[in-house]
Amino acid sequence: MAQRKAQRRDEPPVLLVKWYDVTKWLLERVDSFPKNQRFVFGQRLADRAMNILEVLVEATYSPRKVDLLRQANRDIEVLRWLIRLAKDRKLLTPRQYEHSCMALAECGRMVGGWLKHAAGKGVPQDAPAQASL
Repeated sequence: MAQRKAQRRDEPPVLLVKWYDVTKWLLERVDSFPKNQRFVFGQRLADRAMNILEVLVEATYSPRKVDLLRQANRDIEVLRWLIRLAKDRKLLTPRQYEHSCMALAECGRMVGGWLKHAAGKGVPQDAPAQASL
């Protein structure tokens, strides 16, 4: 039987540390955008990434984890589309795009796993399901 390594209470969740690194990396890329793109498009990317970081920190300590994790999941999806647009506008190289896609996919899976775990613990699920477009 495989044993899961118990996380100490004083250590942040692995997802939070990974998202911090993604946010830091993305902010460094935004800093290199041309000035006319940095203050419009880059700001949206940076704000979204930092918002996800804030939501994940809040989810770490909040009893309403399910709602917060659903919000983080939606925000990660929006960020995926913004990053795709950045690549198409040649603000990110193909290699940077690939790196960001892999990082977002990994973090998205982790959010999904945390969400399933939180929902399975009897946390109220009164948030509406995601609407299809």
